[in-house]
Amino acid sequence: MLTRRVKLMLVGAAITVGLLATLLVDAPAPTMTVDDLLADAVDGRIVAVRGEVLDGSIDNGSSSFVLEGETTTLTISFLDATVSNGLGDNRTVYAEGTLVETNEGWLLEASVIKTSCPSKYEEEATTD
Repeated sequence: MLTRRVKLMLVGAAITVGLLATLLVDAPAPTMTVDDLLADAVDGRIVAVRGEVLDGSIDNGSSSFVLEGETTTLTISFLDATVSNGLGDNRTVYAEGTLVETNEGWLLEASVIKTSCPSKYEEEATTD
């Protein structure tokens, strides 16, 4: 018969192995910049990207906006994603979804979109 101590060690080892397997099987996609993502783009790949929303690019009619990188831009479709009311021009956004090549270029069909919180240090608009 196994002692209480040995049983506890076996249960602890089983839990540890289960947690490690969960991390290895469902590892999150690393976040990339727009430029890095498009330099190595593969159609149908699930990716995570972080970038800044291009001024005036948010189109609620087509549920899309454009993320800009240093030299490239990427269109994000948020048709199937829940978006907070924090989405706005020049806001840093994290988007996760499937990268698709279209006739117009690359499109990210987002399933997750997270916006950054506005900084309390941002300059407030003044009326003169």
